[in-house]
Amino acid sequence: MIGKLNHVGVATPSIDEAVKMYRDVLGATSITDKWAMPEQGVWVCFVNLPNSQIELIEPYGESSPIHGFLAKNPKGGQHHICFEVEDIIAARDDMKAKGATVLGEPRIGAHGTPVIFIHPKDMGGMLVELMETPKGDHH
Repeated sequence: MIGKLNHVGVATPSIDEAVKMYRDVLGATSITDKWAMPEQGVWVCFVNLPNSQIELIEPYGESSPIHGFLAKNPKGGQHHICFEVEDIIAARDDMKAKGATVLGEPRIGAHGTPVIFIHPKDMGGMLVELMETPKGDHH
């Protein structure tokens, strides 16, 4: 069973420009600095909201997995939605048992906890990230 909505992932060609919109137009007041996650091929920044987060992701390097998304959506847009789960291995095995396509093996995500992604074809057209519920401090 999925837990709370952790974040909505938004791909953008420029985190700096996206931050201006969230801050200056939408009034967000808590926004992290961006940092590189070379192993994921992205720059990351979180817009903290009272009940969730927006994860802004920008390509990092030529092999970034979000280049293809931005080629189809040059201004960016919703890339994925992320729900928390208690146990990432149990969630992975459950998704596979139910016939869903799990993309790769669990890896450490931007919150420092293990994550997996489920293919959009099995999730109503949406890329779904499942992340193990963070313990203690996280972004």
